[in-house]
Amino acid sequence: MGCWAIGGPFWFGDIAAGYSGAADDESLRAIHAAWDHGIRVFDTSAVYGAGHSERLLGEALARRGEAVIVSKFGHSIDAETRQLTGPRFDPAYVRESVEQSLRRLGRDHIDVMLLHLNDLPVADAEPAFETLEAFVAAGAIGSYGWSTDFPASAGAMARRLGFSTVQHSMNLFFDAPSMCRVAMEHGLTQLIRSPLGMGVLTGKFDDGRVVPEGDVRVGPPDWQGYFDAGRPRPDLARQMAAVRELLTVGGRTLAQGALCWLLAKGPGILPIPGAKSAAQATENAGAMALGPLPEPVMLEIERLLQRPPEGSPRAR
Repeated sequence: MGCWAIGGPFWFGDIAAGYSGAADDESLRAIHAAWDHGIRVFDTSAVYGAGHSERLLGEALARRGEAVIVSKFGHSIDAETRQLTGPRFDPAYVRESVEQSLRRLGRDHIDVMLLHLNDLPVADAEPAFETLEAFVAAGAIGSYGWSTDFPASAGAMARRLGFSTVQHSMNLFFDAPSMCRVAMEHGLTQLIRSPLGMGVLTGKFDDGRVVPEGDVRVGPPDWQGYFDAGRPRPDLARQMAAVRELLTVGGRTLAQGALCWLLAKGPGILPIPGAKSAAQATENAGAMALGPLPEPVMLEIERLLQRPPEGSPRAR
């Protein structure tokens, strides 16, 4: 389960960086529903809601030590104003960020800690990962990785003993074969963000609804890439319409079909769909029982889709 949305609002200056419509009581119910339906991996970040997502997750999973927690660092935050205050990746900040995430989560161990700066140069990232090695040795984190859409960045760090995971965008609209190759070559787990295209692939915008102000999806394209003026991009809506029947084979909902498409892409791929309600969490979890889309369906989807050049929106 992705926990960006439950963090609620936060901003980068005047730009909304969080999702609208989150309510803490329902967010807690969503986490419990995900757990009850078999979800064990929960992805969050220090920046989501300026720490609020981590606190909610810590509250919901307080007695569930077997939960696998993934968190991230790299953006400094002002918790009072819920503002992003700039990228930071120096060793002192990394140590402080890990310690603060542990406190907010109420845990003495985070399973995976990810660098949350998509396009940071490899040379600048090296000291951050050196610092994380010490936390692995101390048992405070299990392993670490990078939230990045750049295969070369993941490949450059894959030689590190504690580097286990790459988180990247990938979905029916934006495939990522180069990153998948790098991950498979190095045995990295792939955590897939935006597996539902920030909600476009659920079909809930088919009725013409518009994302409200104060939501990241009404922000500039380099912050999201799936919406134009709060509505799904027309080219993406056409692609979804072309494969709708294929995605819903076997009684799947659209969202489940999109997740099952990812499950069919290969081993080591873990979609992390967000959920703001128990109903969404339950629907997403249902994809596990339905399983990967059948190979003939996958081939027909590839035939029907006219893909853009490889690459995906660099969602924060």
